[in-house]
Amino acid sequence: MSGTQQSWTQRLADLGIELPKVVAPLGVYYPAVRSGNMVYTSGQLPMVNGELTFHGKVSEGAEGVIKPEQAHEAARLCALNAVAAINGLVGIDSLVRVVKLVGFVASAPGFTGQPAVINGASDLIGEIFGEAGHHARSAVGVAELPLGSPVEVEMIVEVA
Repeated sequence: MSGTQQSWTQRLADLGIELPKVVAPLGVYYPAVRSGNMVYTSGQLPMVNGELTFHGKVSEGAEGVIKPEQAHEAARLCALNAVAAINGLVGIDSLVRVVKLVGFVASAPGFTGQPAVINGASDLIGEIFGEAGHHARSAVGVAELPLGSPVEVEMIVEVA
């Protein structure tokens, strides 16, 4: 951010968004790594206080599945955890722009609403970072995700 704009930390405070602690890795990897002026996050699940908050595959109408609106909220949590991972590595105020967001949706057979689900992540990034949050994106349906999560999100950002 330039000196005439508020910091991203202040922007989060203004929005009433508190970054969670960085989610502990579930395997042998880092939550985020930096290479040059790019930061790559590992896939982030909708974890709150170390617990997966949503479980199951996403579908429009089947019993016992996650509804798209719930998955949209789960994607938002994933993005918040990705922002926390970036903050934990380099400090959020070093962010120049969000380059790419990739979202995976554990989809029941026939579900094709992955883009609307991943909008939960993109919407949050837009709220926080405005123009600097406009990004390229992929929204991919998959058979299964770790721990039975309905959504996983990873990000690539440019930092100063």
